[in-house]
Amino acid sequence: MKPARLLADHGMVLVLVLLCVLFSVLTFSDQSPVGEAAAKQVADMLHAQFGKSPRVLIATREQPDDAAYTVALQRLLGAANPGSEPASVVRGEPRDAREALQRIAASGQRLDAVACTQATGAWLVFTDLKTDFPALGNPRILTPRNYRWPNFLKAENLLNIANQIAVIAIVAIGMSMVIITGGIDLSVGSLLALSSVLASRLIRDFAGGTGASPFGMLVACLAAIVLCGILGGFSGAMITRFAIPPFIVTLAMMLVGSGLAYILAKGQSIYQIPESFIWLGRGADFFNIPNAVLLMAVLYGIAHILMSRMKLGRHLYAVGGNSEAARLSGVPVKRVLMFAYITSAALAGLGGVIMASQLKSGSPTYGGMYELYVIAAVVVGGTSLSGGEGRIFGTLAGAFTIAVIQNGMNLTNVESYTQKVVLGLVILGAVLFDKARNTR
Repeated sequence: MKPARLLADHGMVLVLVLLCVLFSVLTFSDQSPVGEAAAKQVADMLHAQFGKSPRVLIATREQPDDAAYTVALQRLLGAANPGSEPASVVRGEPRDAREALQRIAASGQRLDAVACTQATGAWLVFTDLKTDFPALGNPRILTPRNYRWPNFLKAENLLNIANQIAVIAIVAIGMSMVIITGGIDLSVGSLLALSSVLASRLIRDFAGGTGASPFGMLVACLAAIVLCGILGGFSGAMITRFAIPPFIVTLAMMLVGSGLAYILAKGQSIYQIPESFIWLGRGADFFNIPNAVLLMAVLYGIAHILMSRMKLGRHLYAVGGNSEAARLSGVPVKRVLMFAYITSAALAGLGGVIMASQLKSGSPTYGGMYELYVIAAVVVGGTSLSGGEGRIFGTLAGAFTIAVIQNGMNLTNVESYTQKVVLGLVILGAVLFDKARNTR
């Protein structure tokens, strides 16, 4: 029974690993090192072939990676022979490289090598230097060596996956709690849009607009999150006090949230906010990991402790398993349900703040279809739609599964229409698996 139990508890993690392996195999291709890694490789080749004092022309484009390559290569060459300088550095187009070569030749200097990137090494100006510039001698064209590696497993792609799924994964924490209690929350997408609009408008109209201070932006964002929490409390009150089905209540709140977002924004995007506002959504202050991803990790850690170690978490499971039995056992069912819906709405508000930070604007169109993606992440992660069963880290695995499928299909050039079909089948398969598990 242990393998079966292990598969039931952690099957989605295994599926996620298998998907990563599949897309790694499908995206295996030649890679060119860039930046400092490329500079280290070229510097080693220069020292091996020409000693510690090579006469070098560094040729790059006006690109961020090329700039990092130039700076790193100059540093490495200078460290090997303090006081030495490359013969010349050229940044730009092939004509700029030709002019640099002509200047060096006119000065009577000779070149040992031209240090290029993969892109600049293919410039026609470097095709036959010995014939075109005989005064330079016979300089070698050195470029970083290619290596084989999956596009899927490139560090920037993995960070991109995590950053893109951060909002859905954060909102899915609250949705997990709601579904574990046996309910549903269809309003999270609209509340996300409402939060982005309210935070942006408060920053624009009351915090100073593009000159807003960090404190002003923080207050605006907290106000947006609190408003969403209040609307979630209203949904919880309708469900607990009047016994209205959660589907109906949250469907109504979805329309209310969307309407309020359009009213506050007057149907337009709000973008008069400071550049520093992108810190939460795009910043990366710790080991180049996006701040939104770090926040997501912290929230999942807190949610895991709450659901697995605290009495409130046990009450959430008890209400979802059998609310009447939970009530008779002394569980405050109404307060537990209120907590679940307020948390779900507040996290949707936080998701809206993060999205506004990522896009540096607020808009009533944000969050479209997000309620479906969030529910899909929860269900794919193993949380039962019948309530009473599910794990927070399973939800995280479900969110990443959806993100990996989308990213992998993008890398393998699968058209967007086919992607929707695949994602729909994945969600259906997860529900069928849950049904079969419950039946067994």
